Amino acid sequence: MNWAEQNNLLTKDFNFPDFKQAIAFVSVVAAEAERLQHHPDIHVSYTKVTMTLTTHDEGKITEKDHELAKVIDMLYTKYHE
Repeated sequence: MNWAEQNNLLTKDFNFPDFKQAIAFVSVVAAEAERLQHHPDIHVSYTKVTMTLTTHDEGKITEKDHELAKVIDMLYTKYHE
């Protein structure tokens, strides 16, 4: 599942069996985002988490966004092992 690129944003949905697991994933992503000092916009709708990435300072997608997208994908894969 690839990230959608539109209007200077990278966006991807992540699905979970229940709300508790969705929130746990958000917490893991938040910790990594803090470490990287690059933060996604996060929307939670019950069992679906939508992550949106852009570099707000530059008003566009940058390498920071692509790097964070890879990290989020890796975390999602590990979370589902």
